[in-house]
Amino acid sequence: MSELKNKIDFVVLVKVANANPNGDPLNGNRPRTTYTGHGEISDVCIKRKIRNRLQDMGEKVFVQSAERSDDGYSSLSERASGNIANYVSTDDYAKQACEKWIDVRTFGQVFAFKSKDKKEGVSVGVRGPVSIHQAVSCSPVDINSMQITKSVNGEPSEGRSSDTMGTKHFVEFGLYKIKGSINVQLAEKTGFSEEDGEKVKEALRTLFINDASAARPDGSMEVVTLYWWKHNNRIGQYSAAKVHDSLKIRLKDGVLIPAAIDDYEVTLEDLPGLVPEIIPGI
Repeated sequence: MSELKNKIDFVVLVKVANANPNGDPLNGNRPRTTYTGHGEISDVCIKRKIRNRLQDMGEKVFVQSAERSDDGYSSLSERASGNIANYVSTDDYAKQACEKWIDVRTFGQVFAFKSKDKKEGVSVGVRGPVSIHQAVSCSPVDINSMQITKSVNGEPSEGRSSDTMGTKHFVEFGLYKIKGSINVQLAEKTGFSEEDGEKVKEALRTLFINDASAARPDGSMEVVTLYWWKHNNRIGQYSAAKVHDSLKIRLKDGVLIPAAIDDYEVTLEDLPGLVPEIIPGI
């Protein structure tokens, strides 16, 4: 695999329509919002979807969802000990982990597990080159709630029990902005390659394939556009903040409450010498 030699920044625009993009378990699973009412998707949620897509693409992933486990291991400690048994140092352990799992060399990982005899364990930290911001909507979002019932009781009882009642929450419409970067220096340490970068790009482009659920019906979340800036050097021609902010998104004149992508005007500020690859979603 070829070595990554150029800093990369990216932005993904995501459309949400009548879906719960990321529920908050401490708030009745309502869609996450900031204090200003803007919708929010945690970086952890986004990384989970990227890992799922990489797994769908045939890559080996360390942090797997329980329902997506494809190697028979039921915990991270079992997966780690089952794949890395012989190592001479923590650096060797980290090297083997990065070679084995694409998400470790992409996002990094903390390995802090006890050994089987519980007398001696392993504690290894890996810093990954790919950093993801939490996604924030371009405008405040309206959250609707729907009362739902089940047709049967979960447990035997006379009449309808309380467990037949529930509530679904969803964002009526939102345009979310995911920002991220790929650091060359950290890529060298984990072995993250040019080919790995292309796989992450494809995972971002197809982020919501196989991601449908009751909270996110198929088609309710969509990648609109992926902007991919590849700098001509290791550290970047411009700061990541300046690159991300060069994508300007504003409501069109006369629009107060956006209800579609067409209600926004999206423009790119010119950064001399740095032109992004603009990739439409599928």
